[in-house]
Amino acid sequence: MYTTFPSAAGRTPWEFKERLIQEAKWAEAAGIRGMLVYSDNTLLDPWAAAQLLIENTVRFVPLVAVNPVYMHPFSVARMISSIGFLQERQVDLNYVIGGFSRHLRELGCGLDHDRRYDRLTEYVEIVQQLLDGDRPVSYDGEFYQLDHATVTPPLEPALKPGVFVSGTSEACRTAQQRLGATRLSYPREIGEYGEGKPLADGGFRLGIIARDTAEEAWAVAHARFPSDPLGEEVHEIAAETVESQWHLSLSRDAFQSHAPKDTYWLYPFRAYKTFCPYLVGTYEQVGKLLARYLALGVSTLILDVVTEEADLHHSMRALRHAQGETA
Repeated sequence: MYTTFPSAAGRTPWEFKERLIQEAKWAEAAGIRGMLVYSDNTLLDPWAAAQLLIENTVRFVPLVAVNPVYMHPFSVARMISSIGFLQERQVDLNYVIGGFSRHLRELGCGLDHDRRYDRLTEYVEIVQQLLDGDRPVSYDGEFYQLDHATVTPPLEPALKPGVFVSGTSEACRTAQQRLGATRLSYPREIGEYGEGKPLADGGFRLGIIARDTAEEAWAVAHARFPSDPLGEEVHEIAAETVESQWHLSLSRDAFQSHAPKDTYWLYPFRAYKTFCPYLVGTYEQVGKLLARYLALGVSTLILDVVTEEADLHHSMRALRHAQGETA
């Protein structure tokens, strides 16, 4: 389980650093593995943010979003080996292709959606081979070429990163299977999924608001995400420029209806206050729905940005109910 990197908007550098460190320490104390750190043209550099997280925690693991448009694969491998050597700490990697066409154009990337996954597959293979470190790496791909490249100092095997790939498209699934990665996405309403384990080797990002009673949970939910017509308009405009299939699918669901479906709630996403659905209800209600998602093959959960420390304890209590359901 991971949490999500908070926004720096409206905060001074000092305020933001204090808040980020505080949230990381809350999560670490709650037994959560680490924190997802986003990457796009408008955000802080994720590696600088990851360094701050590592310096202010004991075991916390940054889950760094990596997009090929920003950095050569050799640089990623060297960054990880350097952190491992200097800090003796682990970094997990969430490989992404970028979902906003404007951001890609700004950086001169003209590849279409599926071709970006082809490039990403080569990229991840190179990073993994460099970090294995047992021999120099030569690679003759369509997008990247290496000639006996070696990353030093070599990474300790115990510090090798967990590997995730984000997306829901067939191109993403193909990349995931070839790379042996965990595929991250966002949960649709549970009825959208079939039998068996359609989400095997998968992970979800979601928000949880769980309390002793459903009335209390929904009161908190509506206080945090009140009706916002302007946010809804912004979402509609943004959806026209997005290429990510998960975003488009979730947007279609939210545009059709963002009313609660039992504990599943899309309004925070519909109002563009966050990029994930929420599960709202009693600990038992949320736990039962989480158990159904876990039964579909979900192995990783990424919680939305923490509002207060108690949120983590409420979420972990709901998760314990889910684990009881699946035991």
